[in-house]
Amino acid sequence: MAQAIFRRKGRKFPAIRGWQQLAGIDDSPTYPFECVCHFLRVRLPRNAFGAINREICRERVTSRVESRINYLLLATALLGTFFSGTATRIVAISMPTVAQSLGTDLLGVSWALLSYQLSNIGFSVIFGRISDLWGREKMFALGFLVFAVSSLLCGFSQTVLQLILSRFVQGVGGAMLQSSSRALASESVTEDLAGRAQGYMTTAHHVGFILGPSIGGVMIDYFSWRWSFFLLAPVGFGGTFLALANMKRRQTSARNHAMDIDYLGAALLFAVTTLLVFILDRRTQQIISGSTQVFLAVVFFAALAGFLVHEARAQSPFVNLELFKIRRFSFSVVSLLVIAACYSLTGFLMPFYLQDVLHMSPTKIGILFMAPSILTVALAPLSGYLTDRLGPRVPASFGVLFMIVSLGVGGLLRTDSHWMLPALLIIVGAITNGIFNPANSTAMISMMPKEHRGFASAVNHVTFGLGNVFGVALGGLCMSLAFEHYTGVKSTTLTTANPLGFVAALNTTFLAAIVLSVVAFFASAQRGGQPR
Repeated sequence: MAQAIFRRKGRKFPAIRGWQQLAGIDDSPTYPFECVCHFLRVRLPRNAFGAINREICRERVTSRVESRINYLLLATALLGTFFSGTATRIVAISMPTVAQSLGTDLLGVSWALLSYQLSNIGFSVIFGRISDLWGREKMFALGFLVFAVSSLLCGFSQTVLQLILSRFVQGVGGAMLQSSSRALASESVTEDLAGRAQGYMTTAHHVGFILGPSIGGVMIDYFSWRWSFFLLAPVGFGGTFLALANMKRRQTSARNHAMDIDYLGAALLFAVTTLLVFILDRRTQQIISGSTQVFLAVVFFAALAGFLVHEARAQSPFVNLELFKIRRFSFSVVSLLVIAACYSLTGFLMPFYLQDVLHMSPTKIGILFMAPSILTVALAPLSGYLTDRLGPRVPASFGVLFMIVSLGVGGLLRTDSHWMLPALLIIVGAITNGIFNPANSTAMISMMPKEHRGFASAVNHVTFGLGNVFGVALGGLCMSLAFEHYTGVKSTTLTTANPLGFVAALNTTFLAAIVLSVVAFFASAQRGGQPR
């Protein structure tokens, strides 16, 4: 651990990191009271004989350390992630009504959803890196503002084309927010509270995820689908005000970097991420032909090769590829990608099984699928606490084990299973989400050097988004191949008309996902504990 040297009355004292050590103030001569209090600018309390009053000193140091938590910054970061979670669900539930109002069909609405996803994922890493250079709080404030204005544009849209373009701009604002939110949360607290900060961020996002459909439904029933967008605007403007107020309070200034922005690297990065989403997303697979998909795949690999070659040769690369040599960071990315894929695979396939095979009502299925978000809200703070006490490796690896158990239950499903068995699958998988995400986010973001936390936060968001898209694509592919194997019928369309074949394919898909989860477990267990 690097130690700074403080000079006091001709003596040298090594400064220590970690508020427990500072607040503990033990009797070791290495860290005397005088050094600790001088470091925290706490006046030494002495009695009439000149001796230090240890109890008062300890209370003052503890109070001073606690005041280092920037509650306004943490609240703003929580608002941002709550805002993004709520906005996603509010908009999604209003899409059928939007299609009818604007005189379009499912294809047009799909493009409105896809345009947001493309810009949101495509720009996240770019804005994350720019925020490292120019200031994360400024990027965060601008993200709130762009999202608010674009929400008004969405609400005023008169044609589906206007809505698609407005949603693209809204995705840009979302990328600004989500690329910086977790990095700002990590900077708002002391190092020993980093895990809990990430746990609160996960909780805030899923609270928004829970409330989004209800708020959107009320807007549609009592007002208009346009109010689903209008409602987002004042929240966005409020977030802009809070972010600017915190900047003024901290008197932050623009970061002065001599390096130039690598615009070619940023353009290639945008092409790589958007093309990957375009290729894997199931909506685009229904829209474009097979030959177009092959062409896009060729362009993707060409763009990826060009990006890697350019960044390796550039004097001031847009993305520092050396960061991926940090085992803790790269292994955390692998774990997150796999867990997100397995989680989205479960969410994609289980409704078909529950409704078409077990014949459960949509209402019961909806209630059952509320459990994951509720459990995540309950478990995320606990995971953050354990991360602060044990480090991220133990809770994250433990979370992956729950995913393996959940997928194992999926391999036991039958055509006549009791509804409690798939409910167990969903609940155990939700435990993974609540325990794994805060710990993994801490390893990826809070343990990175501060000058790279915006990039790390953006990679966290993009990896999760790509994992969701990859999970749906992988689930559809595995189901199709397994269904064809068990039924002997060559068909590109999955159907539950043959329940035995569908369930057999479902079991095979879940067992295949277990193999991926084992990879995630070993990556999580071997990531390393503390920052190097």
